[in-house]
Amino acid sequence: MSQDRETHRIEAFSDGVFAIAVTLLVLEIKVPSRDTVLSHGMTVALLELWPSYLAFLISFITILVIWSHHHWIFAAIRRADLVLVYWNGLLLLFVTFVPFPTGLLAEYLLHPDAKVAASLYTGTFLAISLVFHGLWLHASKQGKLLAIDATTSEHENAMRITSHYRLGPILYFGAFGTSFITEMGSVTMCLLLALFFAFRGWPSDVGTNESSRIGTWWAKG
Repeated sequence: MSQDRETHRIEAFSDGVFAIAVTLLVLEIKVPSRDTVLSHGMTVALLELWPSYLAFLISFITILVIWSHHHWIFAAIRRADLVLVYWNGLLLLFVTFVPFPTGLLAEYLLHPDAKVAASLYTGTFLAISLVFHGLWLHASKQGKLLAIDATTSEHENAMRITSHYRLGPILYFGAFGTSFITEMGSVTMCLLLALFFAFRGWPSDVGTNESSRIGTWWAKG
């Protein structure tokens, strides 16, 4: 696995895992029981499922963003080694776990133990952000797995990714810490962070000074 190689198989396998994980999320939205419908009516029964809709929406958006960023990273990676495969596997491990805390949050968001569910939920995304950072740190260390003859645009892209994944764990740690104070606040932070990372860092100009500073850090690995 240490020799130069394309990363298409890693991406193809990962795409399949992402597709399965995002599909499983909808299974956490339970059909209202017949007794509930008879007692309150279908409309009320469906409206009472709003925690499930909220958890589904946040998790779907987040996994979608994770998948898009996974593509963004591997567009810059030209070779793979065994360590990269294991980093990627660890990322997929946490991604496939997401439906469980999603279902737990949907079920217990209005429960006295909601903070526990929110902590597990935000903690899962914190773990994903840490693994993303570790994966890119390994791949970009001295540029060993990146393009040897990278163009200026590819170097700038690598700099943006470096800046991006140094920030992620810090922000998600904030959401995790907030879950011990207010579960709704931490869940809202997860949604806002997903939207933030959906747009931050994509092809956009990087200032000369910022590029130089980040590029120096990236080159040193």
